[in-house]
Amino acid sequence: MSEHVYKHIEVTGTSASSSDDAVRNAISKASESVRKLRWFEVTDLRGEVNDGQVAHWQATVKIGFRIDE
Repeated sequence: MSEHVYKHIEVTGTSASSSDDAVRNAISKASESVRKLRWFEVTDLRGEVNDGQVAHWQATVKIGFRIDE
């Protein structure tokens, strides 16, 4: 088994439709500039409430990626 070294970043994605979409948006955008994404962890989830309804989601995600050898 090979040994690897990983680094992680933290980003916040948003969505008007769902918390899942906020997570997906964060990962999708990070993948445009960071290679070899391997895992994610939701570290914070919050939203905006308007007229008693959820109006917007924000998901902060820690994303791990492998460092090139």
